[in-house]
Amino acid sequence: MIFGLLAIFAGGAIAVQASMNAQLGALLKSPILAAGVAFTASALYTVVAFRLSDSVFPTITQIKAVPWYLWCIGGILSATGVGLSYFLIPKMGIGNLMAYYLCGQMVAAMIIGQLGLFAVPHTPVTLQKLLGLVAVLTGIVLLNVNQQN
Repeated sequence: MIFGLLAIFAGGAIAVQASMNAQLGALLKSPILAAGVAFTASALYTVVAFRLSDSVFPTITQIKAVPWYLWCIGGILSATGVGLSYFLIPKMGIGNLMAYYLCGQMVAAMIIGQLGLFAVPHTPVTLQKLLGLVAVLTGIVLLNVNQQN
């Protein structure tokens, strides 16, 4: 139950920060610069949170064992997704963006789970999950029908 509530909070936080940083991007006339500001603040926050936690810094051996793509591709995808959301919110609205965002997340999550990529637990795609995905996608279409964008 607590994990579900935390996930709902995280989803709400994403919508709020995306809206705030889209406004920052509009005021700065650059969604890319807004993403840079957001990631700088995020980096500072995570360093402070790490220092305040009981986490232990990894050893050099542990650091060297991390595949190269985990050091950079995740960050590139994160910056791309965040930067695009800051660009798109003023054009299509936060609700529409989040609906499409959810669509991309659901499809990607099902593929990643089915294939067990990135050490996530293998979660096979079942008929029930496919029907759930169709229901979510149908909801997204209904939320966006008659929209100009």
